[in-house]
Amino acid sequence: MNITYLTFGGHLELHSYRYLYFVIMSTAYVLIICSNFTIVSLIVIHKNLHEPMYILIAALLMNSVFFSTNIYPKLLSDFLSEKQIISYSACLFQVFVFYSLSCSEFLLLAAMSYDRYVSICKPLQYPTIMKKTRLQFLLVFAWFLPACQTAVPIALNANNKLCRYILEGIFCNNSAIHLYCETSRALSIYGLVVLLNLVLFSMLFIFFTYTKILIISYQRCGEIRKKAAQTCLPHLLVLINYSCLIIYDIIIVRLESDLPKTARFIMTLQIIMYNPLFNPIIYGLKMKEISKHLKRLFCEHKVK
Repeated sequence: MNITYLTFGGHLELHSYRYLYFVIMSTAYVLIICSNFTIVSLIVIHKNLHEPMYILIAALLMNSVFFSTNIYPKLLSDFLSEKQIISYSACLFQVFVFYSLSCSEFLLLAAMSYDRYVSICKPLQYPTIMKKTRLQFLLVFAWFLPACQTAVPIALNANNKLCRYILEGIFCNNSAIHLYCETSRALSIYGLVVLLNLVLFSMLFIFFTYTKILIISYQRCGEIRKKAAQTCLPHLLVLINYSCLIIYDIIIVRLESDLPKTARFIMTLQIIMYNPLFNPIIYGLKMKEISKHLKRLFCEHKVK
């Protein structure tokens, strides 16, 4: 079979530290799976958490698990392999899943901000507006739209001629555009449109809704302000954290910056480690109801 293979050239001193890398990253992957699934399980089990806000949090955490599973198993096998290679078709699939789920993260955060806006600013209309059917639509929309829009450039690049076979990274991402002999200007413009459509507009919508929430909560009693702070702060922390990492990936990698290999390696690890680990910690500690159930869970284990 005529299969094209690509080599990952972004690993740092792999021959000397391969087992250390493997232990650190496998530990991180286990923590990501366990921490995210713990909170998702609590939301599924406890009926008082069967509300749109918590269902959206569960969707966001599952998105992090899918995101990590797209990268970690291949990365861990590369740490123990003599050659760090991947087939071109598998690389395209990894790029598709990476950017599709990354955009879904922003849309899920936008859905959360809309839910908080309705809950705090229009509390009497909340049950009518955030019905089960609308929640289902928001979840399908958050995963389906990025998948469709990301699939277009992937499909068009599938038969593009390659002039390079070494990726300056440890997994397939934006840097794959530097492999092609010719880059399509139309596809570059399309990629920019998708970026504006899914990421920038989502961020603007989030900041708009939270600004409205802050204005209205400031005008009302202290209890409303406390509720707004408790529910909105975790979403903003996750948004800021993820936005910084995605900005690095999109801008620095796409412009092929002269960033030192060590700095590039460390930043790349942060992209795949911080957010999947950061999300369950933030929502587990900052969301009052989830935190309450977590304390009960661990207290029961201590008693037993």
